Amino acid sequence: MANYWLLKSEPNTYSFDDLVRDGRTEWDGVRNFQARNYLRDQMQEGDGVLFYYSSTKPQAVVGTATVVKAGYADDTAWDPNSGHFDPKSTPEKPLWYMVDIAPDQKFKRPITLEEAKAHPVLANMTLVKSGRLSVQPVTAQEWDIILQLGMEGA
Repeated sequence: MANYWLLKSEPNTYSFDDLVRDGRTEWDGVRNFQARNYLRDQMQEGDGVLFYYSSTKPQAVVGTATVVKAGYADDTAWDPNSGHFDPKSTPEKPLWYMVDIAPDQKFKRPITLEEAKAHPVLANMTLVKSGRLSVQPVTAQEWDIILQLGMEGA
């Protein structure tokens, strides 16, 4: 049975349209231990992903993707020229992990954080309750509601 996740990005850093163009991407650069644990220990091939813009107005879920490669060592941590370099992480003892995702569908309309907060079921989402993590679990019920809302016309 698939699990569901929310991954945060910024449209000016890596947008959903970039993911569609690329067809697949490594979700690298996560440097929070709780988020890392989700990537390393729980995210599996076939899991669903909500693609969320977090530092933009409005903050919103804009589409869905699928995990196409389960967690593996994030090699950007070993590259001193990377913006994600961490000298404590090595190929022998990696600290950080990533997954690969591929796009599924862009929503007909974004589902804003304000809309999620106002929805009786979505008001309990991790995003609404403690939305700081860049990788968050999503329940099957939350997934279904957001998909339904996102595929409705504006």
